Amino acid sequence: MARATRVSARLTLLASVGGFAGALIVGARVGLARQAALARRRIGKPLGEAPPEADRVWRPGLGGEAVDLLLLGDSIAAGLGAQHRKETLGGRLAKGLAGELGRPVRLRTAAVVGAESADLAGQIAALPKDYRADVAVIVVGGNDVTHRVPVPAATGHLADAVRRLRAMGAAVVVGTCPDLGALRSVPQPLRSIGSRASQQLAEAQADRARAEGAQVVSLRRAVGPFFRIDPDGMFSLDRFHPSALGYRRTAEALLPVVRDAVRVSVDDPDVEGAASDIPSPL
Repeated sequence: MARATRVSARLTLLASVGGFAGALIVGARVGLARQAALARRRIGKPLGEAPPEADRVWRPGLGGEAVDLLLLGDSIAAGLGAQHRKETLGGRLAKGLAGELGRPVRLRTAAVVGAESADLAGQIAALPKDYRADVAVIVVGGNDVTHRVPVPAATGHLADAVRRLRAMGAAVVVGTCPDLGALRSVPQPLRSIGSRASQQLAEAQADRARAEGAQVVSLRRAVGPFFRIDPDGMFSLDRFHPSALGYRRTAEALLPVVRDAVRVSVDDPDVEGAASDIPSPL
């Protein structure tokens, strides 16, 4: 009888502890949901959803055959937050690449504001049937984190996109998921959770992209410190997307790898480029 009483007491205690833990989890989820809603209200959409149109031939006066540069991914790849086409990521990369190679660069931006990794397939499918890029730059991942897309699913879509682009003859450079912990508009502890989640995704993206033959630039390491140190200068009006300075820093991090990828694919297309990882500048 005493043993049965002790067992019953233990079960009651476990049930109480379990109920308390469950309540904490539910409470934490509710708290995080409220913080996410607060962050969305703070950020809003002061920039709209239409970045500057930057697609054109950059530096046409250089002469020679133009290099075709393709940008895929989300709002960062699309250039939301820039005020002028020359300030977008695509514009800065195209102009910088033309200067490095001494040849015109024809930019095509297939990136879409709000895109997740799952949308990369549609962006590639929407390209003209006869289009062939010399180099494709992919920047994606932030929306996968905010929409809680599982890492294996997000990186699987990225790997498929890299594989398709490589099969089309393009060199591919992937800028991995930025550090969402730099977003001051997101309250704690949601900001710290976002930072860890974005780091986890970025590391997995790097592994999958390299395995498919892409070159990799860690945006978290290369430009993340700038966004943390100088948020007023690096973020645009909505405090979420890069400013002209933010895009300049991001383009500077990507450009050396994009340049080298083009040189390998255009000058010696039979040679596979080795994967690269840009270290932090700080």
